[in-house]
Amino acid sequence: MIALNSTLENILTGGVKELNLSLPTGALDSFRIYYEMLEKTGSMMNLTTIVGEEDVARFHFLDCLALLSIYSFSDKSFIDIGTGAGFPGIPLLIGEPSARGTLLDSLGKRITFLSQVSAGLERDVTLVNSRAEEYIAQDDNRESYDIALSRAVAKLNMLAELALPFVKVGGVFIAMKSSKSKEEINESSTAIDILGGKIENIAEYEIPGTEIIHNAIIVRKVSNTPDKYPRRFARIQKSPL
Repeated sequence: MIALNSTLENILTGGVKELNLSLPTGALDSFRIYYEMLEKTGSMMNLTTIVGEEDVARFHFLDCLALLSIYSFSDKSFIDIGTGAGFPGIPLLIGEPSARGTLLDSLGKRITFLSQVSAGLERDVTLVNSRAEEYIAQDDNRESYDIALSRAVAKLNMLAELALPFVKVGGVFIAMKSSKSKEEINESSTAIDILGGKIENIAEYEIPGTEIIHNAIIVRKVSNTPDKYPRRFARIQKSPL
């Protein structure tokens, strides 16, 4: 059980109140388990440079939970592209247990770590060791998710090509970015249009307990993505839309 005076618990409890959220029963215990696994295994695998209860609680957990105050994940399916050590996917699944998450990453060591996390949390999570442009060609993954997510993986015009093909028409792609993303947003307008999307909202939020402002860029899927997208990532990098 979590000590009542633990830094992690205090920061999360206060932070979710600032975000006008409430955590489900057992969520604080889950965040403690996740934190301890990050500190022990994540540091050995070099999965995150953010360490310590205060920084992990604010800059990982609350930063990700903030999405729940911006968009409803209740009973929604989502894919977290380039999830790394599980961000934002794992905190979202802890904060909204009715969501159904697929966590995608191209590095096997990250998926190995996340399989240990999901077992420790007793959460049913789909874990995929693949590149986005390869996974979308398998089974019925194309345009099958309510939400696609990505947290600071690449520039927005490149992310849109990887993410929007996964999203159902009517669903959304949410890109987590810093407050200094205006130029990226402007540069991505052509790509988003080609891929069947439309920027619906740029939601600013402050990470509780800090003065750091981040953006959640919400792109609505308004039409089907042409079948030729996404291209291979090397091609996306060489010639972005």
